[in-house]
Amino acid sequence: MDLTKGTEKEKRDRSKKMILWFGMVSLLMGFAGWTSAYIVSSSREDWVSSLALPTSFYISTVIIITSSITYILAKKAVKEGNDKMGATWLLVTLALGIAFILMQFNGFSQMVARGYYFTGPTSTIKLSYVFLIAMVHIVHVVAGLISLLVVLYNQYKGKYTKDEYLGISLGATFWHFLDLLWVYLLLFMTFVK
Repeated sequence: MDLTKGTEKEKRDRSKKMILWFGMVSLLMGFAGWTSAYIVSSSREDWVSSLALPTSFYISTVIIITSSITYILAKKAVKEGNDKMGATWLLVTLALGIAFILMQFNGFSQMVARGYYFTGPTSTIKLSYVFLIAMVHIVHVVAGLISLLVVLYNQYKGKYTKDEYLGISLGATFWHFLDLLWVYLLLFMTFVK
């Protein structure tokens, strides 16, 4: 495919999609590095294999999966020309994204209540990785929430139509990426002992 062909708008839209994909691949590489370091560190003598993740992490997983569904419903509503329903689903997605972050911090509180800390004398290398991986993911979810706020603003301004909805598509792609990334990370931390 010749990326130089097409109208200026088509070329601009393609470049926005490519930038998003390059960004997501670079994030994926960062998390691949941390999970690889996790695996390498698991051979250490001081590695704790009996760490149970907090239940809030599993609850937050259901929340973020649900938020991906609501983002799909928002995009579908916009594509069908139902702007009000699209905005409603985007607001629900925003609320679920905030709930995800709150549940993550609740999970950190559960770990601290068990005596597990990010650093210090009662910490272990595995705990530090769990805290680090979850915190870095939260930072990216905050970025996803910011992009969602931009999408919501544009939705209220009437920028998206059933024929022009690139912004909502890009936002949804990033949000689904964050969702799948968290599911992978949770499964990784649950099953890689």
